Amino acid sequence: MTSVTWAELRGFALAGGCAYAVDLALFMWLRGPLGWDPFTAKALSFAAGCSVAYAGNALGTYRRRQQRTAVRVRARARQYAVFFAVNLAGALVQLLCLTASHHGLGLTSPRADTVSGSVVGMALATCLRFWGTRTLVFAAEGRRTSWTG
Repeated sequence: MTSVTWAELRGFALAGGCAYAVDLALFMWLRGPLGWDPFTAKALSFAAGCSVAYAGNALGTYRRRQQRTAVRVRARARQYAVFFAVNLAGALVQLLCLTASHHGLGLTSPRADTVSGSVVGMALATCLRFWGTRTLVFAAEGRRTSWTG
């Protein structure tokens, strides 16, 4: 297994931060001035955020892991699909943390919901997304891993 570098962590965090900003801004714009329902707005903002994160990671963080020849459209589409699935799994981790805290432990205050979903859930989801992005989406050239790494 290749070691994680500070440059990789920094690039992943930068791409994720930009994606989060796009997700949040688009959600607030769709919910606020446009008056869209929250679930449609969130679905669209999540997809936009995933696209920004993929572009940042593909063109920045993991650009050196790409094949030396131009990556074909079909391969990029597959990469994006796997990337989207990894990010969706991360979103489910956040929802599971919120569900466990809110319904399982009975911690129903807004503060408890924020801590469980947006702090604990986000931390666990980020670990999953980092692992999935580096091992399933942008595996080192010549190295393909199983689901167990």
